[in-house]
Formats: sequence, C-alpha cells, structure tokens
Amino acid sequence: KGHATFVNPREGGDLKQSGASSTEAPASAGAHTVKVGDETVTAKNVIIATGSSVTPLPGVEVDNDKQVVVDSTGALELKSVPKKMVVIGGGVIGLELGSVWRRLGAEVVVVEFLDQLLPGMDGEVRKEAGKIFKKQGMELRLSTKVTGCTVKGKKATLTLEPAAGGDSETLEADCVLVSIGRRPNTDRLGLENIGLELNQRGQIETDHDFRTKVNGVWAIGDVVPGPMLAHKAEDEGIACAENIAGQTGIVNHDVIPGVVYTWPEFAGVGLTEEDAKARGAVKIGKFPMMANSRAKTNHEPDGFVKVIADAETDRVLGVWCIASVAGTMIAQAAQAMEFGATSEDIAYTCHAHPTHSEAIKEAAMAVTGKPIHM
Repeated sequence: KGHATFVNPREGGDLKQSGASSTEAPASAGAHTVKVGDETVTAKNVIIATGSSVTPLPGVEVDNDKQVVVDSTGALELKSVPKKMVVIGGGVIGLELGSVWRRLGAEVVVVEFLDQLLPGMDGEVRKEAGKIFKKQGMELRLSTKVTGCTVKGKKATLTLEPAAGGDSETLEADCVLVSIGRRPNTDRLGLENIGLELNQRGQIETDHDFRTKVNGVWAIGDVVPGPMLAHKAEDEGIACAENIAGQTGIVNHDVIPGVVYTWPEFAGVGLTEEDAKARGAVKIGKFPMMANSRAKTNHEPDGFVKVIADAETDRVLGVWCIASVAGTMIAQAAQAMEFGATSEDIAYTCHAHPTHSEAIKEAAMAVTGKPIHM
C-alpha cells in the first residue's frame, strides 16, 4: 500500500485509545503500530521484510531513464544493444547481466576492485570463472577502481585507477552498469521509534527464530544478516510465520545454495575450500564436466564439480560446481548436506545415466580416489 513506518508511541495516535499516555508509553508500545500514508495499522506481530536496493557508487550517478549509466533494473530495460558496455563490479549481478549483453553482441569490460571475480565463492571456481568469461570475449580489469564518471550525450567516460594506487586512465562506453552490491532497506522505517538498532551493515539482528530484541517484531530476508537471496528469504518467511503460529520454524543457514546464472552457471553450497581448510583437515574430490557423458553430448565441456569433505568423518562440508545446469545440480548437494551426508553416501547413491548430476556422484567418489570415468 506504500511506505510504512513504525509509529512513535510518544506521538499518541492509536496508543491513546488503549489508555496509554503519550509520555508514559514505553518504546515497545509502538512496535505493533505502523503508519502507511494516512492509515494506521496495528497488529500483534509485525514482520520487517523490506528487501534491499542497489548500492550507489560515489562519483557515478545512475540515471536509468537516459540509459547511459544504469543499475541492474536499467540494464534490463535497454532499448538496444550497446556497442560497448562497462560493468562496474565483478559480482553475481554484474556478471549475469554483463554476460547477457555480451551474448547479444556488446563489447563488455568488467571492472572489479578485487583481484578475482565472484567474491565469496570458492577460490578455484573464481579462478575458472575468469578463464571462462575471457574465452567468451569479456575483458576483465581486475584490481581496478572507478573514481569518477562523466556523461556527455550518449557516451560515458570513466576514470579508473589501480586499486593499490597509481596513475589514472579513462575508459569510454556507450553504457555503464553499476553493480557493486545491494544494501538493506532499513532506513526510513522508524526503527528508532521502537528502540531497534542496526548493525554496522545496516542490518537488523535477530535470534535463531527471527525475533528482534523488540517483542512482537520479527525480521527476515535482505534486512537480516546472510546472503541476499530470494530463496533464503522465502524459507525465512515460512519459518518466521510458523514461529509466530507457535510451531517450530527452522532455517539452516549453513546450507543456503548460491547460483550465478551465467553460461555456464556457477553454484555452491556450504564451505569453500579455503574456509574448510581453515577449520581443519579435509578431503577433496573433483570431476570435470568434459568427462560427463551428458555434458559431452550437449557440447558443454566447461566446468567441474568439487566435493569437500571432513578428513575424519567424511561429512560433506561444501560442494561447488560449474556446469550448464549447475543451479539445478546444486539442490542435490544441499539436500545431502541438510541430512548430514558423507561423500560415501553420495557415491553409493545410484544416479540416472546420462545426466549432468552424475558428475556429483563421480566427484564424491573422487574424494577417496575412486572416480570411474577419468
């Protein structure tokens, strides 16, 4: 219905009707009342699920209407294929949209502050991603920062510098896509009116069942810590509703799959190899997609599957894959990890042939050095 804010209990309103004075009402008294325009709504429980929005980049002004400097929304509404597109940010959204416009014929340059693409994903996956996108004709400018942007007519001129410092240079483009991440929509909600504070990232902290520190106020999705993913928010919303209803709603945040919808797709769940090794000894099995019969038949040789298991218990700690249908394949890994499966459990599970998912079975077999088709 519009923008909602929590009502300050000291401003009176509906609270006076309940007998509480505007000077005596505690901060939590307004936690059940929100104002939407001229309408005031009161409820026993309030769930904050306001999502996220594009993070702005200082010195680069987005104007989707002009279609020269755009954000992810504007990149979906371009009326024609730009001759040259510069993507600021080598994360998920930037690569997804940049690769689409590359396939449509645009010359694409990705400018990333870090030394590799896809921060947060497994290191080997990130390295392979760079090779694949270069092979597809995308230019990668890693360890580079954007310090400014000017627009003249239908052209944009970016100013670039090495991330570590150094001489600047300019880069012209017909379209600039700003995709450096997203930020939670937690401002202008009137959270200060109910005594609810934000963490350093602007997120709302909750306990395991999505309760905030204010009784009757809950929070889920992009406004709470964790990856900003639709499926995470969906599961949290269901669990939160169950908890409000007196049931037991649980989300295992250690098993939230993530997918990059490019070609091929990149997907992972659980720990990266780097994080797993930092926690203890591990065993790792890999299987290349070029040895998978379905991938070979479909002429989709790029990618691999990696299974990371605890060296002592064999419990699967993480699975990472690059494949044309990696986003579909990763569901099997997530389900296995949810039930505490070992790599042996996956290896002993019969997989239909020929399918891409056989690569997960083979990677699990490779954990103990026993893959069949390589």
